Order: sequence, then C-alpha cells, then structure tokens
Amino acid sequence: MTKSQQLRKLYSNDTVLSVVVMWTIWGNRSCSNSSIRRLESNISILKHLISKITATGPISVAEYMREALTNPVSLLGVWCVSEWMAAGKSSVFQLVELGPGRGSLASDILRVFSQLKAVLGETDISVHLVEVSPKLSQLQAKCLTGDQTWTCNDDQPVYRSGTTCTGLPIYWYHRIEDVPRGFSVFLAHEFFDALPIHKFQRTEKGWREVMVDIDPESPEKLRFVVSHSPTLASSMLIQKDENRQHVEVCPEGGVIVQKLANRIADDGGAALIVDYGHDGTKTDTFRGFKDHQLHNVLEAPGMADLTADVDFSYLRKITGNQVTCLGPITQRSFLKNMGIDSRLQVLLRSCHDPSTRAQLINSYDMLINPEKMGHRFQFFSMLSQGRLAQRKGMQKDAAPLTVAGFAELNVQ
Repeated sequence: MTKSQQLRKLYSNDTVLSVVVMWTIWGNRSCSNSSIRRLESNISILKHLISKITATGPISVAEYMREALTNPVSLLGVWCVSEWMAAGKSSVFQLVELGPGRGSLASDILRVFSQLKAVLGETDISVHLVEVSPKLSQLQAKCLTGDQTWTCNDDQPVYRSGTTCTGLPIYWYHRIEDVPRGFSVFLAHEFFDALPIHKFQRTEKGWREVMVDIDPESPEKLRFVVSHSPTLASSMLIQKDENRQHVEVCPEGGVIVQKLANRIADDGGAALIVDYGHDGTKTDTFRGFKDHQLHNVLEAPGMADLTADVDFSYLRKITGNQVTCLGPITQRSFLKNMGIDSRLQVLLRSCHDPSTRAQLINSYDMLINPEKMGHRFQFFSMLSQGRLAQRKGMQKDAAPLTVAGFAELNVQ
C-alpha cells in the first residue's frame, strides 16, 4: 500500500491519529530518497539549529543528535494538532505555553505546524507565552522571531508581541488570565516542578509543617525543623484521605491547574503537562542542582536550581469534575503511543551509515529505556468533558474515541 493510500484509509476511518502517521511518513524528509526533499529538510533543520544556538549559545553534541535525528519534543507538536482535530478543528487555534524557558519547545512545535500545513489549512493560529521574566522573554523573542518583536503599553495585558519565523502572531503575558479566551492547547514542560512547595510531616500530634530555620550550632547555616503547632498551610492543604507520612504540596500549582481547567471547560481545548512527577506515591522529592550536580537545598541559596516532583494526584483532585484527566503515564509509554517506533524505523530504513544508525538507536534508547529517561518524565493531560463522549451520528458499537499519546497507536 502506498503512502497516499495509507493516509486515505486512515482519513476515511476518521482516525484522529492519522496526523501522527502523516507526520511520521512525511515529517522525516531527511531520510527520503529524493535529494531535493533531503536538501529542503536539511536546510530547515539547519536554520532551526542556527536560530537556537544564536539565542541560547552552543549546544551539546547530545542535544544536536536529538535535534537532527529523533527530536522527540516535536511529538508534542503532533499531539497539539491531533487534539485540535479531535475537538472538531476549531477555526481558531491558540497555542499557549507556560514558562517557555528559552523558547526551544515552542520553536520545535511551530516547525511541526509548518510541516502539517495541509492538515491545519486556513486555521487562525496564534502563539501565546506566559512568562514573568523580562530577560527570558527577550531570549524567547530571539529564538522564535529573530528578535522582531515590539513592547506594548503598560496598560495592556500583552507586554510584548511580534511575528514568529514561521509567520504566526505571537504574544507575551505575565498571567494566564491575560491570554485571550478561545480554543487553546496549553503546554507546560518542566514548569510545575519549579513552583514553590510546602512540606509536611505526620507526627503523634497530627500534621506539622516542615520549616526552614537557623542552625543554632552554626548560625551562618540553615536547617529543617518541624513546627511545634499547626500552621495555616498544614490545616488547609492536607487531603483528608492522605496516608503518607511525609507530603509535599504545591498550592500555586493547584491554582494554575484550576485556572486551566476553568478555561478548558468554558472554551474547549486541552492541556498537556510534562514533568518529573508521580501519582501520589512519593514523599520527599525536594532537591537542588548546581552545575548539573545534586546540591544541598539549604546551601548557597539563590545559586542552585530548586525542584520538587509534581504530585499529579493533587492536581487531578484540584480540577474537580470540570475536565477529564488522563495520566500520568511515563515518557516511554507516551512516545511509543505517539509512534516513535515507526518514526525510528523510517529513519533506519533510509540511513545506511553504521555510525549514524548507531547514534539513532542510542538516542532512542536514552528516551525510552526505563533506566534512563523512559520513566523520569510523566505526561498528564486535561481535556474538556465532552472530548471523549460519543458524537451524534456515530454508531453505538463504534470504537471508543482515543487521545494521542495516551492510547496505543495501531498502524498496519
């Protein structure tokens, strides 16, 4: 069966995941037998890498390999398009990223959007970044627009705007509430794990909050202590059915998730949260990193990155019944469901250099292997309540609706 016949079959069956197959087949032009297509793809990827290095500085060899060979982050772009299709192909499509870092994820996703123009058609697509740091917004602007942006008046919710390198309007905001209403796909990649947490310990007298105090034996150092009496946080944030001995709660994350749930319930759309996390099983995950090494969280404050695993069970409870929640599932499961195996096979069939093939396989193993990155990241999604409901006209015995990444991708 030819590629065109495969796609026609998928579209005729109204399979939402057909976009995944289309991107898997045609999104890897660097492995095509056509020298013209190979050249076009190489130029596109080269431009992307040059833009990225210009904005953020030199990248590691490992990062270069991931970008040039498998680029798994691009699968998040495929997920966004797939969910837009599943929700009825709204004429307006807002891509919203929370804490976009240096803009590399948004850049990858916009590149996928460009590859899937035939699917997106004349959809009114716009990009909206929620970023509180002016310095980071400047880096993002360089990465995504070539620094072709304009600052806006202080009385406007938008504080920076411009046009992306792919020709889409892009806007910056300080708060989620400032993003215009409408069908939106929200992305949060390594965003929630950096939000402040409260730590609690179960004691004979009930729940007590873990506090930071001065070490009496070394007045220039800090230490953890357990509060003698309940605090407002320990009285308000512990779930009644909690059975762990030590708990970390991120109330700011709960507020943000509640805002996302409200938006999705009212306007449609979806949210995808990708982060280090667990489903209410872990206890003490608060840690620090300095120069890519573990670092004592109470030493040299302000000089290390502080992080805590996301408790997805807490986020799920916060949403109430406003949205449908899926996950968390491991990165291994999500990428396999998104067709990374098929993508790898397409690449391997066209790559005859033994060294390149070995690099491809090693990159794949790094992403999928449970002992490496396969189980470190968790994927969690929020959808509108009607997203998985049977639509009018569908046969009662029709196959259940699926969500890309959270259901197995079956491609014959």
